[in-house]
Amino acid sequence: MRTSPYIGLHIVIAILALLPFVLPNSFYLDLAIRMAINAVIVLGLNLLIGFAGQISLGHAGFLGIGAYASAVLPTHFNLHPLLAMGVGAALAGLLAALVARPIFRLKGNYLAMATLGLGIILNIALRNEAAWTGGPDGMPVPALGLAGFELSGDRQWYWVVAALLAVSVWASLNLIDSPFGRALRALHGSEVAARVVGVDVARYKLAIFVMSAVFASLMGSVTAHYIGFVTPGVADFFHSIELVTMVVIGGMASVYGSLIGAVLLTALPQALATFEGWETVVFGAILMLSMIFLPRGLVPTLAARFGRGA
Repeated sequence: MRTSPYIGLHIVIAILALLPFVLPNSFYLDLAIRMAINAVIVLGLNLLIGFAGQISLGHAGFLGIGAYASAVLPTHFNLHPLLAMGVGAALAGLLAALVARPIFRLKGNYLAMATLGLGIILNIALRNEAAWTGGPDGMPVPALGLAGFELSGDRQWYWVVAALLAVSVWASLNLIDSPFGRALRALHGSEVAARVVGVDVARYKLAIFVMSAVFASLMGSVTAHYIGFVTPGVADFFHSIELVTMVVIGGMASVYGSLIGAVLLTALPQALATFEGWETVVFGAILMLSMIFLPRGLVPTLAARFGRGA
């Protein structure tokens, strides 16, 4: 018997509500905030990769757009941080819309290389425009506030990102159960069959790519304001691979798999802190082993084993 996916949403909300009261210190609260931020990004990326079947190996570039919009626009143009965040999301969405049609005419390895190239171009631009972005050294990001109130302290930030995560899970569940979500799954299964039943494949590819880019940009802005500093590393190739690995490990086409993948792979570098330089090796090994032994990802594999939906 298939259980309602909204039961999982209630569990997620309960965990988020209780977590700050059981975590022993601010280090773990900071880790929980980073997990929640990554989970929102991976939810958007999983809609693109897992549900629509379109690969993106340069998605961190959109995080970079949002992060630097929140740093550059208030610093150089005196724009309010919330307005800068919106401008960054609009720029990311516009760029995604401009490149989506030519990129998504490609398939397989060619599509992967095109999205990789987009991410690399964005990262190079952030590094080279030192007069605006601070170059490789990065730049500070002003505090995020509204009407005289500024977010400060891990506990305040936790409740903000926890609310964003809960809303993102709810929105993702509703999206995949909507006609739009069914169209995404149809084009993932077979683009030819999707066209036959009337799905405008190009339009849906464009829409989900723009949506995932906006997700990433907004959370890039949130990350920048939370940390208070941004460097081009937010948009580098390794960060993109981390995000794709989170999708694959947790489970493609699984909302709760996105959460599990983000939690596991955000915590992993902390567990490997004493083995500096080995994180890349471990990420690669985990991805390889997962593709061999858990090709559907952790949550879908366990859900299939115990006969429940994910």
